[in-house]
Amino acid sequence: MGTTSAVRHSAGSGPGEDRDGGGGRFGRIVRSPLGWMLAGMVGVGLVSGLTATGPGPVPVLGAVAAVAVYWYVMRRVARRSTPEIARSGAGREVLLGGGIGLGFILVSALLITAFGGYSFTWAGDGFMSVVWTAVVVQIGAAVTEELLFRGLALQALEQLWGSRAAIAITSLFFGVAHLGAQGANAWSGLAIALEAGVLLGAAFLWRRNIWFVVGLHFAWNTTEQLLGIPVSGHAPEGLFTVDVHGSDLLTGGGFGLEASIMPVLMGVAIAVPMLVRAHRNGGIKTRRRAGR
Repeated sequence: MGTTSAVRHSAGSGPGEDRDGGGGRFGRIVRSPLGWMLAGMVGVGLVSGLTATGPGPVPVLGAVAAVAVYWYVMRRVARRSTPEIARSGAGREVLLGGGIGLGFILVSALLITAFGGYSFTWAGDGFMSVVWTAVVVQIGAAVTEELLFRGLALQALEQLWGSRAAIAITSLFFGVAHLGAQGANAWSGLAIALEAGVLLGAAFLWRRNIWFVVGLHFAWNTTEQLLGIPVSGHAPEGLFTVDVHGSDLLTGGGFGLEASIMPVLMGVAIAVPMLVRAHRNGGIKTRRRAGR
C-alpha cells in the first residue's frame, strides 16, 4: 500500500507535466475519465477477443495480459494508483468472493429444483477435461469482464457522476451486453442488469477490490457450467445435464438460470447490504474527486 502511494505521488514533478504528459489537448482528453476508460476498454477488449476462446491455457494467459494492460492504462494514462488489483490479500479476496458466488448459484439452483423447474442427471464421463475447460474459460471471462465493467467503466463514471450513477449505468450496459446471447430477450437483459450488474457493482463498491469481484463472478459462471446450466445463453459441456420444466420465469428458459426470478431476487437481496456497508465505509462517492 505504501509502495503504490509513493509511485502515485511521484508520477510527475510539475502540474502541467502530470496532467498533460506533454500531449497538450490530446493528453488532457486521454487522461480524462472517459479517455482512459475508452483506452482501457479497447486494450482489454482486444486481449479478450483474441484469447477468450483459445485452446488450453490461452484464456488464462489472456487474463494475465488483460491485467497488465489495465495496469498500464491506469498507471501511465490515467496517472492513478491501482490498489484494486494489488497482489497483497488477493487470494483472500478471491476466496471470499468465490464463496459468495458459489452459494448464490447453488441456492438459486436448489430453489428452482425444489419448485420443480430443474432435474439433473450425471453426464457420465470426461470429468477432468470438463472441469479444466470450465476453469480456464471462466477465469478469462471473469477477469476481463470485471476489468472492463467494474475496473474501468464503473470507476471512470464514478469520478464524473458519483457511485450511484456509475452503478446504474454499468448495470444497464452489462444487461445490454448480454442481449446477443442465445435465448436472450428484454427480460433476460433486465435480469442480468439487476442480479449481476447491480450485485457485482455493489461488491466492488464494498470491497474496492477487483479480485473479490472476479472470485464472485468466476465461481458464479463455473458453478453454472459444471451443473450443466446455460451460462448467459451459452451451453458448454458440464458435469450434469439439466432437464427444464415449467415456466421460463422460474427456470430462465433457454437463456439459463440467470433469467429466472430466483437469482434476481437473491441478487438484489445480497447487493443491498453490500451497498449499505459500502456507504458506511465511505465507499459511495457523490462527486468527482480531484487528483485521482
